[in-house]
Amino acid sequence: MLGELLGEIQGETTGMRVLSTDGGHPVVEASFQATGTLLGAPVKDMGTYESLVRPDGTLFGEGQGVTMTQDGETITWHGSGVGRFNDSGGVDWRGALFYETAASSFARLVGVAALFEFDTEESGKVSGRIHEWR
Repeated sequence: MLGELLGEIQGETTGMRVLSTDGGHPVVEASFQATGTLLGAPVKDMGTYESLVRPDGTLFGEGQGVTMTQDGETITWHGSGVGRFNDSGGVDWRGALFYETAASSFARLVGVAALFEFDTEESGKVSGRIHEWR
């Protein structure tokens, strides 16, 4: 069940490149930058993920990134998810994130599986919501 809202971000895609087209299944790398909140603190987030178009037209993606506070605290994350193309020409992603940090104010994230909703638009805009999974 979805639990507490841990954070929200708004940003944009900063780059994309094709990594492979082997077997007719393209693999694309995308990077993004965003700002928002995590556990109520203002943050900047950036990440890169690879997505594979599967035979049924859905996407499987895996990525990693770093979230930083204004005070220089860092939180890293790894995640994976499933994407579906949306009516805006972007992709709606749903999946899980796993955090690591030495920052005491974010220590509770280390033991949490976080579920994300991450939506992209053809224009490059991105938005995301991250919930604790209970």
